[in-house]
Amino acid sequence: MTARPGGRSARVRAAVIDATFAELAEGGYLRLTVENVATRAGVHKTTVYRRWGTVDELIADALEHSRDADWPVPDTGSVEGDLIAVADDVARTFADPARRTAPVAVVAAALQSSRAREAMARFYADRHRRAAEVVSRAVARGELPATTDAVELIRLTCAPLFYRVFVTGEPVDREVAERSARAALAAARAGLL
Repeated sequence: MTARPGGRSARVRAAVIDATFAELAEGGYLRLTVENVATRAGVHKTTVYRRWGTVDELIADALEHSRDADWPVPDTGSVEGDLIAVADDVARTFADPARRTAPVAVVAAALQSSRAREAMARFYADRHRRAAEVVSRAVARGELPATTDAVELIRLTCAPLFYRVFVTGEPVDREVAERSARAALAAARAGLL
């Protein structure tokens, strides 16, 4: 028997993924349980245990699902505008109390679970690869040296924002995002990447 795409299985997965993120946001990794996810998702806990087994698998699947979600690559017409848009997206996520809770909880989970860490690494590798398109376009337009490491430029653009959020606890906003993007761009234009 073949599973029907979009059938009950897809609805259960979507409900469990939503519940996983909600539970992570509300209680963090240490309070995440299969039972709480099942209750929030409105499914029996044996369904969750049978399909996912552990909270680490729940987190990994939630991240895999998020990785597959559509994320529009900025296209402002200039590399500076595109990098600022990438950085601003990160800043807006972490400046918004409602949007920041799940990614903060996922990072905390990744510090305690190798399975969550692997899933998070795949998520960010995919996000960096997609965002690197802005650098490839800039190279094609002659805005950056052909030798520019596209993924490294994206990392350098976003790293100061993550440092503020996860290390110093400083706020991030549009101004911080712009400064971060412009500093990374200056390094790329100087041939340092």
